[in-house]
Amino acid sequence: MLAGANVVMPTGTVKDGQVTVDGTRIAATAPENAQFIDLTGHYVVPGFVDIHNHGGGGASFTSGTPDDVVTGIHTHRLHGTTTLVASTVTGDMDSLTHRAGLLSELAEQGEIAGIHFEGPFISPCRKGAHAEDLLRDPEPAQVRKLIDAARGQARMLTLATELPGGIDSVRLLVEHGVIAAVGHTDATYEQTVEAIDAGATVATHLFNAMPALGHRAPGPIAALLQDDRVTVELINDGTHLHPAALELAFHHAGPERVAFITDAMDAAGFGDGRYMLGPLEVEVSEGVARLVEGGSIAGSTLTLDRAFKRAVTIDRLPVEDVVRALSANPARLLGMDDRIGSLEPGKDADLVVLDADFDLKGVMRRGEWVVDPQLG
Repeated sequence: MLAGANVVMPTGTVKDGQVTVDGTRIAATAPENAQFIDLTGHYVVPGFVDIHNHGGGGASFTSGTPDDVVTGIHTHRLHGTTTLVASTVTGDMDSLTHRAGLLSELAEQGEIAGIHFEGPFISPCRKGAHAEDLLRDPEPAQVRKLIDAARGQARMLTLATELPGGIDSVRLLVEHGVIAAVGHTDATYEQTVEAIDAGATVATHLFNAMPALGHRAPGPIAALLQDDRVTVELINDGTHLHPAALELAFHHAGPERVAFITDAMDAAGFGDGRYMLGPLEVEVSEGVARLVEGGSIAGSTLTLDRAFKRAVTIDRLPVEDVVRALSANPARLLGMDDRIGSLEPGKDADLVVLDADFDLKGVMRRGEWVVDPQLG
């Protein structure tokens, strides 16, 4: 029994609250032999859910061995991410289908919640840290290859829906239960509306790798923000977004439609240096990742505990809204909100303990401490 904490529930924060864990689940009542842990002055929040993550701990989800991938997963668990979708980057189709097979095994083992394909079906005009020579149009037959290679573990695919085959591929993804995400796109406002009407429901790292908001040509940002069917990803690391852009997104989308992500690469939780993101070389300096050639931002070194603290202490967002963005909203998007995303009886015992300054002090995943809270 975790007692005395500020427990953030779907209905609000319960002061001097308690969370009871029995086995791998949150329980309504405490077993007779329950261990009592005093968390007075702390917060207990649901485990974080990251739907867009390329690696960490020096390991890549795109090119590493299974052991490397597990290293990256564990690195993010140490920072509160109890559910993670592994993201790929642009590569040739053979390497991507092979990678999908490897990641699907880890998904079947419960290590990850599925696979997110970011590329190769994106715009060369907005490629960011993706190899231009490997980009291709989103032909439905090619998209289907990745879906099939993932063996039921494909959760999301980012594409530039204005490219030839884009709208048909959105429909194909929807038919197969895969989230169609609009990103790395040069689409107009009208083209983006068409994609949403076809079934696209996510904006991949809103504002980044898409045309800026214009007063005559509002582009994809306006379309994605104004439609209640769309969840917008935000990278809250202080580099990808100006605080005013974050505030704009929260104001227009509302806290129910924002998902904080890391878009992390190998250096997350590891340090500065040279890394590879797919076939491209990246220099990480003072925690900011940029391509060696061209200088484009190349993912982030963010962990979700840092995104939480920044959102509350710098962006001044209510704790309850931040919990929605880090846990409840991405869990609902993945169709996993019956198991994760909130601290309710019957759900997995995935939780994070934060102190009064919102620094991470403990992480529990499925009833076992990943980070045992050292209190006092």
